[in-house]
Amino acid sequence: MCEQSKPGKAVSTVLIENERTCVTEWRFKKYGDNTGWHRHEYDYIVVPLFNGELKINLGNSENISVPMRSGVPYFREVGVEHDVINGNDFECAFIEIEFLK
Repeated sequence: MCEQSKPGKAVSTVLIENERTCVTEWRFKKYGDNTGWHRHEYDYIVVPLFNGELKINLGNSENISVPMRSGVPYFREVGVEHDVINGNDFECAFIEIEFLK
């Protein structure tokens, strides 16, 4: 994954890593667990493994809520800077697929 300047409480597990892609599971055990502030160095896709919401801190004092649907992916381009936070009262996870080339 990209460089993290401030690690969070979410647990990352690299599932696949080669010269073309990096596939990571991000698991949030409880409400408020987070990835930590980071910047994405590659284009990437996220595939939620739950129905619920994530809160996203984009660097200001306000978190935005983003609805997630299990299995429905979304794409983001290189350069995104944020901290991803569990906005649910239950454990949740997503798969992040980075395109290294």
